[in-house]
Amino acid sequence: MPDTSSVTGVSQTVAEAMLKARTPSTTTTGSNELGKDAFLKLLVAQLKYQDPSKPTDSSTFMQQTASFTQVEKLEEMAKTTAELLATQSAMAGSAFLGRTVTYVGADGNEATGLVTGLKFAATGPTLRVGDTDVAVGAVKEVRTAG
Repeated sequence: MPDTSSVTGVSQTVAEAMLKARTPSTTTTGSNELGKDAFLKLLVAQLKYQDPSKPTDSSTFMQQTASFTQVEKLEEMAKTTAELLATQSAMAGSAFLGRTVTYVGADGNEATGLVTGLKFAATGPTLRVGDTDVAVGAVKEVRTAG
């Protein structure tokens, strides 16, 4: 029967390294997924604690490296998409300037007024109608002023 004590020790050491790598700065907010920093630390730990008599297969190492690269590219794409969405939202909000809108007010009643300004917030553009800020989602009707 083969001696598995060294394999178990390596597995425990890699598991400990994985737990150390899982810090708030490397995890995704509100999720249990590991971030790219934790992934890299885990990969380094695997290489550091591998069994010298059974080194990691080069194809496995290449797959892990490719996965790491893929995670980085997906993060870049997500960031770019968020920037494009913010720009598109700003452009859509600016189309309301100078137009008359009917919206549902905070009291639940409909109101109508001229859009004189626009604010940009993390939740999207907010229209300035008279002295009231109106969320774009509250607008029910848009008309040209006149």
